[in-house]
Amino acid sequence: MFIASLYNLKGGVGKTASCVNFSYMAAKDGFKTLLWDIDPQGAASYYYKAQAIEKGSLKKIVEHDRSISEIIMPTEYEGLDIIPSDLSTRKLDILLDAQHSSKKYFKSLLKHISASYDFVFIDCPPGFSIVADNIFYASDAVLMPVIPTTLSMRTYEQVKHYFQNKEIDLGKLMCFFNMVDIRKNLHNDTMRQLIIEKCFFQTYIPNLSDIEKMGIKNAPVEVFAPSGYAAKCYRALWNEIKEGVLE
Repeated sequence: MFIASLYNLKGGVGKTASCVNFSYMAAKDGFKTLLWDIDPQGAASYYYKAQAIEKGSLKKIVEHDRSISEIIMPTEYEGLDIIPSDLSTRKLDILLDAQHSSKKYFKSLLKHISASYDFVFIDCPPGFSIVADNIFYASDAVLMPVIPTTLSMRTYEQVKHYFQNKEIDLGKLMCFFNMVDIRKNLHNDTMRQLIIEKCFFQTYIPNLSDIEKMGIKNAPVEVFAPSGYAAKCYRALWNEIKEGVLE
């Protein structure tokens, strides 16, 4: 089972849209796939029209009143399941701290379903926290969307330094440029400067209207616009990610 988390220190960088599209494409490729929505906003759950089975389900997992398999739900897409976000996700840091959970908690939790899935995608909340440390430790890859602007690049450097300070394997950090506007010199210059870094994929995702329509369609772009440029870009990037993580 390969665990890939979609993470960024800041919000508004297209993290959730990427998580939704990658998980769909993995399932479409025949991989048994699970998306775990840990972001309190619950946008990934919204895209997949999923609601938690019961209130406080994640709280009950942390407090050992439920097993993780009990809160997994199927989506309408073959081979793709989801653990929807619920309100208790907002207090996950507090819950983990109250249980004296270590950074290994998520990793041990996911071991219980390792025989059931090929890929697990985690849609993460922004910020550095106990939750983030758990996610970094559990993940085989931390996929980080980066907008090629000054502030986003500053965030990328902060995350990289955090990994180094916490002695997290920097090889887990795999970045891609997102919401790119090639008409802007800043975007082009930034990508040229950083594409040589091995942790950046070659394929980038432009800022396209089809991606914004995901919220209207409640679906990944390949479902409602399979021949569109957005779907082709996500497919190309997903293929590059697969080659990078499955080699």
